Amino acid sequence: MPPPVVQPRTAYAVWELTLKCNLACGHCGSRAGDTRNDELSPEEALDLVRQLAEVGIQEVTIEGGEAFLRPDWLEIARAITDAGMRCTMTTGGYGLSRETARKMKDAGIAHVSVSVDGLEATHDRIRGKPRSFFFCFQTLGHFREVGLPFSANTQINRLSAPELPALYERLRDAGIRGWQVQLTSAMGNGGDNAWMLLQPAELPDFYRMLARVALRARDESRVALTPANDIGYFGPYDDLLFASVGKLWAGCKAGLSVLGIHADGGIKGCPTLPSEYVGGNIRKQPLADILESRELTFNVDAGTEKGTAHMWGYCGSCKYAAACRGGCSQQAHVLFDKRGNNPFCHYRSLELAGRGLRERIVPGKPGPGRPFDHGVFDLLVEPVDAPWPADDTHRFSYERVQWPAGWEAFPLPEPKAQSEARAAVGT
Repeated sequence: MPPPVVQPRTAYAVWELTLKCNLACGHCGSRAGDTRNDELSPEEALDLVRQLAEVGIQEVTIEGGEAFLRPDWLEIARAITDAGMRCTMTTGGYGLSRETARKMKDAGIAHVSVSVDGLEATHDRIRGKPRSFFFCFQTLGHFREVGLPFSANTQINRLSAPELPALYERLRDAGIRGWQVQLTSAMGNGGDNAWMLLQPAELPDFYRMLARVALRARDESRVALTPANDIGYFGPYDDLLFASVGKLWAGCKAGLSVLGIHADGGIKGCPTLPSEYVGGNIRKQPLADILESRELTFNVDAGTEKGTAHMWGYCGSCKYAAACRGGCSQQAHVLFDKRGNNPFCHYRSLELAGRGLRERIVPGKPGPGRPFDHGVFDLLVEPVDAPWPADDTHRFSYERVQWPAGWEAFPLPEPKAQSEARAAVGT
């Protein structure tokens, strides 16, 4: 059997420097908090920087846990920059001083994204730390004062989703120029707190709201809204939701142009993937060899007939199967213990609703309690007008969205993009 064809990894790596964290997030997929048992030594970390540059990585985002809780984090950041790669960072923003912000800029960190997960009460609840919202915005101010470019990222779930328009205004006024939004997934703590997750049946209302936020962000020309890979796919508002990237969803990029790195040296094809996708450890083999592992080459058949062989359920028979390949691999795997069938799809939720059906996910087997773990969920298909469970008190709907004054000037746009999305894939 010939060896797998290895795609060039010339784009992006996300490096978890440590799992130590000063927050206790209810959605955390890595279950961060304590340092991993065997995190890379300073010498091993610097050697990994060298290997990343050798295989062609152009940008490395350092994160955690909380990256700045690792003593040599600035030395690693400077080494990344000195090796010719762009160093960026994602942080919870709690306990980061102005002096630290200045040191970050001096170390060559080019951009920082701060995690803000709702308005004050919601953010503090999700992040498990009083006043964490206050310190997020204080940290944004530090970055502005020292001239370090910054943006924000937000987890979307049943707590934060109704607050997105108001949160947009707060972040815009704080000076962000980019805002990544992503769905909270059923990995790690997120799986334990499944009540927090949006339901697939709630997606039509959610995307109506998000499209309106995207319209305002576009028209004000002040914030580039960037949906993460678990948001989509092929819905009627794609032209607005993906305006900042200028392209439609073209399938999972794990292992093709993205890498994820664990603090203990484990390598996987995307930072969000569960631990089953770790293809090797740099303590045992060179990075270049790990890139050839099965776990990091599962997407190499993209664009061929084999590229849809893993798909099943609704996704397996979908007209967009060849283009979409089941959406985000992580989102599907942490629900069903395998990729290839993703109910968190805009087109799917609308198409089922048109047939009088809806989908809900229900926790089945719990996760074992390890970093990047997951349980197994059951997928229920029900009549669209069936009563919701009586104990489901956090249900999201368009009517629950909090619209501050002034949003009437940004009405819901006409859904024009779905035909364009279909044309793009030849259907």
